[in-house]
Amino acid sequence: MTRKQVLIEIKELLLIALCVAPYALVVNQVLVPHAIVGGGLTGLCEIIYFASGEVIPIWLSTLIINTILLITGIILLGWKSCVRALWGIVWLTLWLRIFTVAETPLISDPFMAIVLCGLVNGASLGMVYSNNGNTGGTDIVAMIVNKYRHVSMGRALFMVDVLVISSAWFLPQVTKFEQLLFGFCFVFIESQAVDWVMSRGRQSVQFFIFSKEYEKISDAIMTRIGRGVTLLSAQGAYTKKDSKLIVLVVRKSQATSIFRLVQEIDPNAFISETPTQGVYGQGFESLKNETR
Repeated sequence: MTRKQVLIEIKELLLIALCVAPYALVVNQVLVPHAIVGGGLTGLCEIIYFASGEVIPIWLSTLIINTILLITGIILLGWKSCVRALWGIVWLTLWLRIFTVAETPLISDPFMAIVLCGLVNGASLGMVYSNNGNTGGTDIVAMIVNKYRHVSMGRALFMVDVLVISSAWFLPQVTKFEQLLFGFCFVFIESQAVDWVMSRGRQSVQFFIFSKEYEKISDAIMTRIGRGVTLLSAQGAYTKKDSKLIVLVVRKSQATSIFRLVQEIDPNAFISETPTQGVYGQGFESLKNETR
């Protein structure tokens, strides 16, 4: 492993450790005081906390269940698939222990609480996932289900969330049906925030450029923008004339520069721009860390 790879590993591990802190804060300082059960393992641990008369702390049940799931995951999936999960579990447990359950919620209005905290939790988890980490729990369950059944991880997580949140109806602390709805809304907002954070850094655009000045445009893109291009042979169906089609993929932030460059060289050029997501290799995302 090179020095650069070591530094990347250290950076990712530090970010995972820091990003689970807001997640733990939201659970103990907002969701539990409002008696709103979120999805996943933390939601299950909330149920255990309420059902035990607030005797079994959330951090303890999280540690015990995650340990069982981690051992199961190592047996069924291999230890390499669970190394980052172990790191995330350790830090999630520590932060849940540090941020104790508040007597009064950090945000008093329950609706605003689920909106703001769903965004915070989603952004935190998105950062964790973007750095090749996870927090154990239902992530491990989904990985196991995905390996042995033709069920996507997203669907497996959704089914677990529905089961956990629905189970909260039998708790004496849940006195209103709205609390269950708040739980579902929280999970939805959280999942949307996760997707937004993970996809934002990967947003790219693909260009198809038709121009008689394809050589000048290609050279300018490579020298001034610093992106490679591909030239494809093309023929006009009406004119029957042979030409070249310029194909390239750039970061979304570079799209304006491409338009300006083409307009400068050939104002009559025909350009097609298509949004893409998940571009790997050759100056974009690293392919080796991508798993699906």
